[in-house]
Amino acid sequence: MLEEQIKKLIIEKFGSVRQFALKIDVPYTTIDTILRRGIDNSNVNNVIKMCKALNISIDKLVDNNELVNVLEFDNATHVDFNSDTILIPVLGTIKAGIPIEAQEDILEYVDIPKDWLKGNKKFYGLKINGDSMYPKYNENDIVIFEQNSDLDLANRKDCAVMVNGFDATFKNVTISDNGITLTPFNLNNQDNYLPTFYNKEQIERLPVKIIGIAREKRTRL
Repeated sequence: MLEEQIKKLIIEKFGSVRQFALKIDVPYTTIDTILRRGIDNSNVNNVIKMCKALNISIDKLVDNNELVNVLEFDNATHVDFNSDTILIPVLGTIKAGIPIEAQEDILEYVDIPKDWLKGNKKFYGLKINGDSMYPKYNENDIVIFEQNSDLDLANRKDCAVMVNGFDATFKNVTISDNGITLTPFNLNNQDNYLPTFYNKEQIERLPVKIIGIAREKRTRL
């Protein structure tokens, strides 16, 4: 069984299941339950912790019920558990010049409906830092973005935007014949958060690029 192979690997690498549980900061009883009940029926965040510690690629975890034990976990665009949902990476920042799928600043993974991937769509999450989009979005909210650079689709949407080769900014986007306006929501702090307009020449020269359109917000209590 797959779980027996995982348990064997745990013992080989960490000496015991109890030591493994201490290493990844998950209760021993939880690990023991996962190994007895099965990976498919377990909390995905705990499975992710296990896979990271064991250097197992989650999307290659099951291959004819045998453990695949060589592929790296980092930089996955999504993790497929053969269910109705998939896991996508949540990024702390997005670095200029690096494709989304190659970003390394992965904080965690969150689930989205697998149906969202129809039409070869791709998604990622960003953890909100700061209050420029308050009150619609709060600090530490996780926003799910569809990877998309279409200016027409981005019009009047909340988007991740790369400006001038720096980290991405998150603003409401308005497209006009003259250019693009990035507008924060925090009207209580207008000294710091003012709309920014870029004309067509600036859009090309800086450049200004849409890198994602907000699809959903996740707020944790």
